[in-house]
Amino acid sequence: MRDVDSVPVNDSLLLLQVQQGNKKAFNALYEKYWDKVYANAYKRLKDEDQAKDIAQEIFVSIWLNKENPIDNLPAYLNIAVRNRVFKLVEKQKSVSPFFDKLAELPALHQDADAALAYKEFYKAYEDLLGTLPPKRQMIFRLRYQEDQTTKAIADQLGITRKTVQNQLIKAIEHLKMILLPIIMIIFSMLHSHH
Repeated sequence: MRDVDSVPVNDSLLLLQVQQGNKKAFNALYEKYWDKVYANAYKRLKDEDQAKDIAQEIFVSIWLNKENPIDNLPAYLNIAVRNRVFKLVEKQKSVSPFFDKLAELPALHQDADAALAYKEFYKAYEDLLGTLPPKRQMIFRLRYQEDQTTKAIADQLGITRKTVQNQLIKAIEHLKMILLPIIMIIFSMLHSHH
């Protein structure tokens, strides 16, 4: 009768104790699965900090929602990683096309109308940046105007990389809402010329 000691029984016992608010049992599961969860997230993201963040969030969420029973922990963790990675990638994807467009704008200066429109746009862009909270504005400029990595910005400002990423996402949502229509107008103007 070896299988009494097999992993699932062990896990389900620990999970039961976690449900009852047993921190020791939670720590045991954390120790046992942390590396696996981290490795799984890292394999998908190829980014240590983001993988650590995701692993951390998953375990925090297990503890915070400990009343909800989990049947199969490895399967649950697998799905949790997949979902969080997917969310993160989607979030970053929605941010980058905006900046691809922004990066193309200076190349359009050859056209006099476009140059004027770009000037107008740039003024609107600068004014709008000025309306962001100072710290958010600074993080945004460091990232997109000085091309610093989120890690470098976090170290420089003594905040977590996660905070930097959240601030960038908030800044971009704000800018995108107002600037995207303007960018689209400039692009349609240009394309109607050719």
